[in-house]
Amino acid sequence: MDNVLNPQKSKDNLLGKSLKAIVSLLGVVLIGLGATFLKMGHVGLDPFTALNIGMSNHLGMALGTYQLSVNIIIFIFVLLLDRKQIGIGTFFNMVLVGYEIQWFSAIYSAHVAEGLHIPLIIVDALVGIALFTLGTSLYMSVDLGVAPYDAIAPIIVERSKHAKYQWVRSSQDILFMIAGVLAGGISSGSVGIMTIVVAFFAGPLINFWNLHISRDLVDQINRFSHQDRKINAWVTGLVHAGKYGAILTRSAYRHTSFVQQHMSGYTDAEIREMIHRTRNSLRRNAMVRHAIDRRYDSLLMEAGRRNIKVR
Repeated sequence: MDNVLNPQKSKDNLLGKSLKAIVSLLGVVLIGLGATFLKMGHVGLDPFTALNIGMSNHLGMALGTYQLSVNIIIFIFVLLLDRKQIGIGTFFNMVLVGYEIQWFSAIYSAHVAEGLHIPLIIVDALVGIALFTLGTSLYMSVDLGVAPYDAIAPIIVERSKHAKYQWVRSSQDILFMIAGVLAGGISSGSVGIMTIVVAFFAGPLINFWNLHISRDLVDQINRFSHQDRKINAWVTGLVHAGKYGAILTRSAYRHTSFVQQHMSGYTDAEIREMIHRTRNSLRRNAMVRHAIDRRYDSLLMEAGRRNIKVR
């Protein structure tokens, strides 16, 4: 599914990275929620999760713990072979998705009556695939790393230099799907028609979310973080100028007060020196005032552009 995405890269500041990390986390939560609907509807999940459900059932392990263990093993190979695939999104995905499916499944069972019927299966399938692909679009569009499973195909393609991504990824999904069937995926409902849909036909849906939500959201984050950086620079400059001006003003006041109290004790040369120093202080104050006025005008222009009412 990686090939249907076109992440927009930019030099992010801390705010931009933080907002994108939140979007990545939201995407991973939606992936877990979508997978839960697919699981509870017994219509099939993505090949990797389907196999993990089958194996965790055989071993008597909780899905979250088993999937995390498998992810850690794959992660070690990714770390050794291609570290650029790793980011905060990698850890969100590898750690959370399995546990999310557990938690959301418990909530689903507690609020939805037992027993499957056609309308409920259809709703589970549609809601599940919509949330799963939206989550995939969000977490991958911010370009903060991919899940260990999703990193396998790009690594093989890069190292083989001749293999095509689509063929490698399709082969990978087919192998995991077959393994899921052998692990009892059909009887448990973890392998089904939606397993094939997620593995081979989710691209158009992910592209739909990219065009209508994810890329616009990333653009908004880039613009907002960039504007915030400029405003922070203005405000920081204004604060520093204000502090410098206050120091100069206090210094000039103390100096003037001292001169007035002890003026009679100074020689003519000392008076001239005091006048020279005071004149320099006035010049510095004028420069500070000019800098403050420029920043103030810039802030007013930005507020006007955004239609911000200023008291």
